[in-house]
Amino acid sequence: MKKGKSLVQYIKGWGWLLPSLLGVLIFFLIPFGVVIYYSCIDNVASKNFVGLENFKELIQNQAFRFAVKNTLIFTLTAIPLSILPALGIALLLERAVPGKSWIRTFFLTPMMVPAASVVVVWQALFHDNGYINGILERWDIAPIPWLSSGYGMAVLVLIFIWKTLGYNMVLLMAGLSGIPTDYLEMARQEGASAWWQFVHIKLRYLFPTLFFILLYDIICSFKVFREVYLLTGDYPCEELYLLQHFMNNTFQSANYQKLSSAAILLALAMLLIVGILFFIEQKNGKELEE
Repeated sequence: MKKGKSLVQYIKGWGWLLPSLLGVLIFFLIPFGVVIYYSCIDNVASKNFVGLENFKELIQNQAFRFAVKNTLIFTLTAIPLSILPALGIALLLERAVPGKSWIRTFFLTPMMVPAASVVVVWQALFHDNGYINGILERWDIAPIPWLSSGYGMAVLVLIFIWKTLGYNMVLLMAGLSGIPTDYLEMARQEGASAWWQFVHIKLRYLFPTLFFILLYDIICSFKVFREVYLLTGDYPCEELYLLQHFMNNTFQSANYQKLSSAAILLALAMLLIVGILFFIEQKNGKELEE
């Protein structure tokens, strides 16, 4: 009887899982297999197998190199500048600050505003004839081509910080509230400074939260193409040409073998980054348990 029940439960379990498994197979695994196939042929018409030739051509492509360089510069600059101020504000709001709820709401407001509306505001600010240049002209300073020069990356980083700062701050505040107060109280009684408490207690217990925020910000950094596209179009200045621009333009030119090769390299890079982060997170978790 027990065996019969366990068999029925086993079948029911797989029955509940089947729709999700079919969805993963149809919408993820099969399309990724098609991408791998396209990356190994010369073109969609002749379908001749060329091995790794598409990857060699992609790495030698100047536009791809510019896109990789700019994407790395943006990611390595924007993510720390988004996390560190959020951590500082979270530590500040950990104390009894007047109007704490209003401050949280203020920093979370950018998440409620549609991207198109945000872009209109940033265009009005940083256009060649926008408000910022208008203020500079009043001070007898020459207008700056913000969105068509090297300053464009600074504008893009500023947009990213504005979008993610509030969410990062709320997550860090939640992480700080979960730190055992006994450890902090014991450290205070033994004369530990606030900096020592932050480095040796708070920061270590915040690591899982920081790990999640880092993954979230990496994903958001690859989604910032939406704002750049609305600001500058398909072909921005060289400093703002990101991987998403390269892949979008390659798709529009129907060069599927190059697009597939770029997608595979991007997926491998993301897997490597996530794998390293998971390794560090597990190592830190074991140290906390000990």
